[in-house]
Amino acid sequence: MKRIMSWLLMATCCASVTLAQDVESWVTDMLAQYPQARVLDIYKSCFQDYMGAEHLVGDKASVAAYLEQELATTAVDDLMPWYYEPCGINGNYVRVSLRAVKEGIIDADVLLDAFVRSANDPDRPTTEAWAERWHGIVAIIDKMGLELPYQQQDKQFIEEVLAQGRYAISHSPDYREAYSPHYRIIKREIFEQELKPLLQNKPFKQ
Repeated sequence: MKRIMSWLLMATCCASVTLAQDVESWVTDMLAQYPQARVLDIYKSCFQDYMGAEHLVGDKASVAAYLEQELATTAVDDLMPWYYEPCGINGNYVRVSLRAVKEGIIDADVLLDAFVRSANDPDRPTTEAWAERWHGIVAIIDKMGLELPYQQQDKQFIEEVLAQGRYAISHSPDYREAYSPHYRIIKREIFEQELKPLLQNKPFKQ
């Protein structure tokens, strides 16, 4: 019994060390790529990695109309140069830039269908599980000694969102102004099988 407990304790410690290393490495890389990012943006990428899209899609027509409007009002020159990037620490979901649609590489209906199926994934974790995950992540971020703009205000805002049983938030205004984020969240398996083959040799953010 003591051996089992010791093994479990060792496994837990190793997992905690690995998570800390993964978080520190990923946050460092993200801030190098997006120096205007705030805690809100770190949080958003992490919950997209863990939870997927911000909500289930019941009305596909309204989602299609919003995509059409976004495409019509988005200039390709304002978009980041990449076509896709993994979300968060583990990359369970992928951000596919609307650049791919604007340039005629991926059909809008194909992207929309992949997005709807990803958003309606039946294996979506609970908000409670995500809150626990985030608290572990933000504790590691705190230990990194970062001094990001509005850091404490952003953390408090996130806690208020989680306390209401919600999890989705928008990008910070700083991030939106600097990087013009226009993308759709696609589950990695769907992306790898259906969209990535269309994006061969196209730049991505690793």
